[in-house]
Amino acid sequence: MIDNKELWDRVLTQIELSTSRANFGTWFKNTLIQKQDEGIIYIGVPNAFVKDWLVNKYHKNILKVLREADETVRGLEYVITKISTEPNKQTIINKDAATGNLGLNDLYINRESNLNSRYTFDNFIVGSFNEVAHAAGQSIIRQPGMNYNPLFIYGPTGLGKTHLIQAIGNQIGKNNEYKKVYYITSENFTIDYVNLVRSGKGNVFKEKYRKYDVLIIDDIQFFSGKEGTQEELFHLFNNFYENNKQIIFSSDRSPKFIDKIDDRLRSRFEGGMIADVSKPDYESRFSILQTKAKQLNFTPPKEIIEYLASIIQDNIRELEGALNSIIIQSQAKKRDLNINEIKSLIKNSLKPQKSVSMKDVMKVVSDFYSIDEKSLYEKTRRKEVVKPRQIIMYLLREDFNTSYPYIGQKLGGRDHTTVIHAYEKIKNDIKSDSLLSKDVDQIRTLLYNS
Repeated sequence: MIDNKELWDRVLTQIELSTSRANFGTWFKNTLIQKQDEGIIYIGVPNAFVKDWLVNKYHKNILKVLREADETVRGLEYVITKISTEPNKQTIINKDAATGNLGLNDLYINRESNLNSRYTFDNFIVGSFNEVAHAAGQSIIRQPGMNYNPLFIYGPTGLGKTHLIQAIGNQIGKNNEYKKVYYITSENFTIDYVNLVRSGKGNVFKEKYRKYDVLIIDDIQFFSGKEGTQEELFHLFNNFYENNKQIIFSSDRSPKFIDKIDDRLRSRFEGGMIADVSKPDYESRFSILQTKAKQLNFTPPKEIIEYLASIIQDNIRELEGALNSIIIQSQAKKRDLNINEIKSLIKNSLKPQKSVSMKDVMKVVSDFYSIDEKSLYEKTRRKEVVKPRQIIMYLLREDFNTSYPYIGQKLGGRDHTTVIHAYEKIKNDIKSDSLLSKDVDQIRTLLYNS
């Protein structure tokens, strides 16, 4: 029988690949397998709220992954555990503690800053895909509140934005013991605001955050449409800025393309340094895997690292998740996996791409460039229409391998040679035009991650 910790680690590895970072952190943090009894798995959770959410939203998926990891699993129950009050650490106390089985003892979260101590620059890989954001972070560390305020880092999910912004926070705290740093996700920030307002403690919310010198808010795209929270964030932002306190944001898209955000708040986001994090190149992916394997005391053959770096191109989290899966399977089998076993494992564990239609591409691109979608089909050479139309042709060919004649037919009955020309033009221009490259990356983010 697989021990509780190893089994739950396997489950979390798989669930993290198919769940947003915000949801994973909110609902699976502080959970563990409390015990196993005649095929029934008892999951320890911190409170009734998390229990209800897991039962209603994730139960089937958790049970499915559990059964894939251990075919003897018959059912699943949830039990509320107790959270310790040990200073500076958040620790789960298992009700089976008397037996010596404490499960996931240390989650490395500092209670004062809410930062994960494992996110440092010592294990952060810098490459062409994130070097601007990294450089901006280093500048902030030298003079918090003075350089690049706010710092706004954006890019597709799973590319290390959370690692970077928390590493900045950890380093500032290390260099300046008197500075109070605090990290929070936008989702938890909103929950905090709603709970305090409902209980008539709105002023407590204001004072809670204004006492910090550095505020880091992750995944701020989730503030979209939340008017009350945006109002409070606007006033909090002004307070920080006027007092030379550092503000750091992350998002999966640039401020310009976050829907339902107040214009005055958007202008604040855009008022400092905006740095994007793009998909890592092969060399960076290879380096990330080598570093991660070393941290885990795992030494796979070079061909394994090369295979993973070549097959998983878009997402660092998926890279690390795949490596974790290989390590867990190797430990379970008590031997190294061969390349064929690894190919089969990766094929079954990779998160499927969101289904995207040609209509989706047309709509996202037309919205991105603020043009009427109907104009894309017209026989016009207006510059504001030609470029978006060429990008659509490029994406349909590059991402979906759609035939040139079919693309031409769907875009106003154009000749396939016109489509070939558009595809080659965008493909070549991306290499030299950084703004175009960012536009295409942002469009892909809107297509696949919205």
